[in-house]
Amino acid sequence: GLTCDGAVWDSTLEALGDEYEYHVVTLPGFAGQAPLENVEAGFFTQIRQMLFDYIEKQELNQPIIVGHSLGGFLALQMAIEKPDFAEKLVIVDALPFMTAVQMPGITAQEAKGFAQTMKTQMKAASEQSFEQKLAYQKSMLPSMINDEENIEIAAKWGAQSDMTTVGQAMYEMYTTDIREDLDQIEIPILVLGAWIAYKDFGSTRQSVLNTYTDQYKEAKEVTVDMTDKGKHFIMWDDPEFFQAWLEKFL
Repeated sequence: GLTCDGAVWDSTLEALGDEYEYHVVTLPGFAGQAPLENVEAGFFTQIRQMLFDYIEKQELNQPIIVGHSLGGFLALQMAIEKPDFAEKLVIVDALPFMTAVQMPGITAQEAKGFAQTMKTQMKAASEQSFEQKLAYQKSMLPSMINDEENIEIAAKWGAQSDMTTVGQAMYEMYTTDIREDLDQIEIPILVLGAWIAYKDFGSTRQSVLNTYTDQYKEAKEVTVDMTDKGKHFIMWDDPEFFQAWLEKFL
């Protein structure tokens, strides 16, 4: 996910045990990793190719791809580009066009104006001190994570991330609508979403489930379910729900 270290999956891997072979990635520019040399040339395009190259080099035959948030969006893009490269996709609280949830009816083209402003602000945040970035992350993450210790962990990853990379990645997500392209994916998709962080704004389990179901309606084979305890980091907040679904789906 955005700004996250691959260690976000440690508890999941421990729970799943030795039945699988795991390849866990931390993306360039996140959690202290060196950024791409020219991230503004296209974050997702470059990352997709890096991952396809890695899969080929490791001789992985139809791996199962599990992606959280930005990682889920990335996994969907990979499966659209190469419909049968993987066996299955597990998408953790990610949408094919998240902008439409915040601004219903908006198009990817119409989103470019405000997305550019956000990108510029993110890039400017590169000048902030580590302590300033950490404080911002700690103020934001309680809406995404329940546990205080995990908030501390994720906040440090966010503060260590390259803000130009973060801004570019968010810009591309806000201005890319892949809903209509999901019909190109030939493999089963499991989508796990979260809703409780939005209930104070009038959202219900059913309304959020409807939103997810609608955004994935073009997918040929998709299962959608909602956690009733977890926020955005479902694997941390509701491990019983998350791991039960993984074991069933995998």
